Amino acid sequence: MICPICQKRKAKRFCPARGDTICSVDCGTEREVTIDCPSDCPHLIASRTYDYERQEIDWSKMPFRETKITAEFVSEQKELIDALAYAICSYAAENHPLVDADAVQVLGSLVETYRTLSSGIYYEKPPDYRYQRELYERLKAAIDEYRKTQAQRTGLGTVRDSAVRDSLIFFAQLGYARSNGRPKGRAFLDLLRREFAPGVFEKPASNIVLLS
Repeated sequence: MICPICQKRKAKRFCPARGDTICSVDCGTEREVTIDCPSDCPHLIASRTYDYERQEIDWSKMPFRETKITAEFVSEQKELIDALAYAICSYAAENHPLVDADAVQVLGSLVETYRTLSSGIYYEKPPDYRYQRELYERLKAAIDEYRKTQAQRTGLGTVRDSAVRDSLIFFAQLGYARSNGRPKGRAFLDLLRREFAPGVFEKPASNIVLLS
């Protein structure tokens, strides 16, 4: 059987996204580029492990690199970080077209919003693209709900804007480090799915590892 993509090489590898068999070369080159790979594809999972082990991160391009998120901060803000991760995961589970680049863009936009708020100025510019804008609003709603719940539970003041900002920076930096740059890539989103199991409407504890 000839590969239906290149029409040249033998088709030896089953592609669950296409529902047919393709050659290994096109599987490698078109994976998450023109092929919208499902997260449980064994070839995708193996390639991500291989790529991550050999990945060299350009730290000069790390979002908000002037801010270093410490393990102590993540521990202190664990519940807020859990709430944000769950919001991302649940929206991604409901809206398959969302990819890593969308999530990272939204996180960057929200960081800028809360960066101005923490300095006493209000300014926001939600993304125009539908899925980015909706995730932006979902995360804002999750933050508002978290603040409301915390105020009711503790009777203390609201969560600081700076804490929200830095929690968002944590995810923006994690997204940059874990994304593979492919147009249909969801390595970052799948990382969060593994940690937070969307579809289960209870928020399990986070085991996300900090960037080193």
